[in-house]
Amino acid sequence: MIQLQSVTKSFKNIKAVDNLSLDIKEGETVVLLGTSGCGKTTTLRMVNRLTEASSGNIKVNGLDIKSHQPEELRRGIGYVLQHHGLFPHYTVAENIATVPTLLKWEKTKIKVRIGELLEKLKLPAAIADKFPAQLSGGQQQRIGLARALAADPPVLLMDEPFGALDTVTRSEVRKEFSSLDELKRKTILMVTHDVREAIELGDRICVMDKGKIVQSGSSKKLLFNPVNDFVSSFFQEDKLRFELETTSIKDVWKFLSDTTDSAEGVEIPIHENLWRTIELMAAAHPQPKITYISKYGPETKVIDLPSLMSAFSQSKNSFIDG
Repeated sequence: MIQLQSVTKSFKNIKAVDNLSLDIKEGETVVLLGTSGCGKTTTLRMVNRLTEASSGNIKVNGLDIKSHQPEELRRGIGYVLQHHGLFPHYTVAENIATVPTLLKWEKTKIKVRIGELLEKLKLPAAIADKFPAQLSGGQQQRIGLARALAADPPVLLMDEPFGALDTVTRSEVRKEFSSLDELKRKTILMVTHDVREAIELGDRICVMDKGKIVQSGSSKKLLFNPVNDFVSSFFQEDKLRFELETTSIKDVWKFLSDTTDSAEGVEIPIHENLWRTIELMAAAHPQPKITYISKYGPETKVIDLPSLMSAFSQSKNSFIDG
């Protein structure tokens, strides 16, 4: 859906993006992760021509972006900013309707779409007549997302979309974002410097430095098989938690001990991550007699904390070796 082929962007004698190539599949969420000045936002802005590439080619849905006028191109690509970018003198409804109005949608169709998006983003219908200054930060960011989604574009660009929010609101909005059905059928390119955000939202993470992609892959690949110390350093804080959150019971299944014990107990889904599994066990304290089980095909295994951590340790070695 998005192809960047040997793309470079220079500002005077400085290469902000250096001969970067990246293919993003339809329906994939790719996160550009890096520190300030690594070129991630410049890369994002070149896709919708807010920044023009110095050299190289960029295609969206098979078409060279230079074959479109910039304004026409942007109407077909959703764009979410860190500080929401809402027009302060427009109501919520008018902000959401910006692109559909430019595309000359019928007023009835626009009104239906506004109501649909407010409902999906868990916002009250009455908010449509308010102005951005009357909303909380979380509400403003949700409206920014609604505006980007209004014309149902196949591609969504997101530049630090939750960066301006406080920690609690950021976590809430991020969870809503990840569970929104409408986003599951979109191709998303997102920029962030937040490792947790990248792990939670990205199908694939591209770690950038000095205008280049240092390593690209799943969060598990980057955690267990970093190509160098630079990539590894991104995940040092809360590394164990990240590893447990990206490892499921299914991943460690073959390392869990077989048992002849009763197969009755509290069932934990095979795809549950290990961090959440440990949380469930801790929440039951002081009731240590609760038996936890998991089922995979015809097999059922009893799980306790020592066996789970032992299996994780063994599986971790296999991830590293593999």
